[in-house]
Amino acid sequence: MADAGIYLGKGDNAEYLFLSMANRHGLITGATGTGKTVTLQIMAEAFSKQGVPVFAADIKGDLSGISQPGRTDSNQATRAAQIGLKPYTLEATPTMFWDVFGEQGHPIRTTIIEMGPLMISRLLGLSGAQEGALNIAFKIADKEGLALLDLKDLRALLQDLGKRGPSITTEYGNVTAATIGAIQRQLMVIEQQGGDRFFGEPALDIKDFMRTTADGRGYVNIIAADRLVTSPLLYATFLLWLLSDLFQSLPEVGDVAVPKLVFFFDEAHLLFADAPSGLLQQISQTVKLIRSKGVGIYFVTQNPLDIPDAVLAQLGNRVQHALRAYTPRDLKAVQVAASTFRPNPKFDTAKVISELAKGEALVSVLDPKGVPTIVDRTLIRPPSGQLGPVTPDQRKATIAASPVAGKYEGMIDRESAYEMLASRASMAATEKAVTNVATTIVKQVGYSVARQLGNALVRGLLGGLSRGR
Repeated sequence: MADAGIYLGKGDNAEYLFLSMANRHGLITGATGTGKTVTLQIMAEAFSKQGVPVFAADIKGDLSGISQPGRTDSNQATRAAQIGLKPYTLEATPTMFWDVFGEQGHPIRTTIIEMGPLMISRLLGLSGAQEGALNIAFKIADKEGLALLDLKDLRALLQDLGKRGPSITTEYGNVTAATIGAIQRQLMVIEQQGGDRFFGEPALDIKDFMRTTADGRGYVNIIAADRLVTSPLLYATFLLWLLSDLFQSLPEVGDVAVPKLVFFFDEAHLLFADAPSGLLQQISQTVKLIRSKGVGIYFVTQNPLDIPDAVLAQLGNRVQHALRAYTPRDLKAVQVAASTFRPNPKFDTAKVISELAKGEALVSVLDPKGVPTIVDRTLIRPPSGQLGPVTPDQRKATIAASPVAGKYEGMIDRESAYEMLASRASMAATEKAVTNVATTIVKQVGYSVARQLGNALVRGLLGGLSRGR
């Protein structure tokens, strides 16, 4: 079984997540402090050992300990013996740290054009009219060869669009100064949240998330999200962009014995909060189709009600930690969670969900035929890596030893829309100045010639009168 799956823990039976079903996605839920992060860690460690690269957002910094060998702990040793985990080894997992802000890991960037108008509109929270104006801006940029790389490029293009509003109405539709101003204000908000660091070059090469070590272990890519998650729109849009970029970049592979990459989306409710129906449909469709690219997606959240039904229905592998039922919504969440499991005649699933201890969970996975297994009350295995965050020195050492060290640290600012539009404006200003000078000269020459002709006529007239006398 160890060759075919990753060991999660033991209940009535040993519980394995089958590798051939790992790209059928999954869900890890439970109240705060019930063990979700540890479950995420042991799954990431196991995928890595099987040669599968992993991406995970680290909300509180606790997951960073996976990069260090675990410390001897009597409770973990007792749990290992209790579930028959032999041998239980303490070891580090190959890790790369990333950070949108470039402070706790390698910087992650993308360009404005790569993210596209739909994601940008979502990020900025634009209205329908504002999204329409943004789409027009992107069309004009494409038509005129204006590269949109960073926020100043988009700002410059929108400013130019505002000046050209009346001249483009016939071809593209009406774009008002008020609409442009509203978008510019939203761009300022995103810039203050760190968007100026996220947009630019060098842009992330998604292949760097899919690295393995010389001995065949997959790297665990951890993005520091403690600060990022305080900007929910930036966090959600970043994760959706990654998902979209993966979908577009990876080839179709169909059913695979081992997934190509596994994503863990922590605080998953932020992906769906206040999302318009069109975007929810796009997320659901991407989740459905990306498994054929060999990618498994695991949503991590407190409450199964956080996940839209259309997405929830696609999550075949489930780990449910304890939920505490104190309110009507909590009670509903327990019932929803219980209803998604294949019942076990030995216990009442809804009742057990409220009784689970820390480090204990209800587990149901897809068997090799794709059928959900009967839910089992499971003691989750202890991790091999360190529990809790790394020290700043440990983080620095891991970053320095990374295979992509130095690749993304320096920001590049090549010629793009901002510079091209500035050059165009400068040329236009020069042409206008030359035209004004020429017009002035012509006028001055005209006045001079006119004076000369007038003087000549007067002199001729006076001369004629004089001779007549």
